[in-house]
Amino acid sequence: MADSIALVVEDEKDLARIFAKALRGAGFEVEMVHAGDEAIQWLRENTPALVVLDLQLPGASGPDVFAYIRKLQKLSEMVTIIVTAYPHIADDLTNEADCVLFKPLNHAELRALAERLSPAASADEGAGAKDRGSKEE
Repeated sequence: MADSIALVVEDEKDLARIFAKALRGAGFEVEMVHAGDEAIQWLRENTPALVVLDLQLPGASGPDVFAYIRKLQKLSEMVTIIVTAYPHIADDLTNEADCVLFKPLNHAELRALAERLSPAASADEGAGAKDRGSKEE
């Protein structure tokens, strides 16, 4: 698994850039795709540490991408954050995802979550972590 790579799967390109900026601020390298079938193809060839996954996508749906993620052993330790404006769609995935966020959400909220979930934060916990907090850009 690539410890510092995050994949953003979001069809709204402006929102994908906001997510990417938040994740970069938390220390991740970020890749973006804008359709579910593109996400599945990317995940066949790569193993990120974290995925931010919208549920309403062209191509393969977000739930289909999530099912693909959960069935692959190589992705079993990857953190999955589901982002949606439709709580009823997320209901079935809430217990399986690492985190479910509801739109609209802000940059600072996603960045703070990414910082808590980053591999560097996990390493810090074992060595007396510093409180890095949420920083606005």
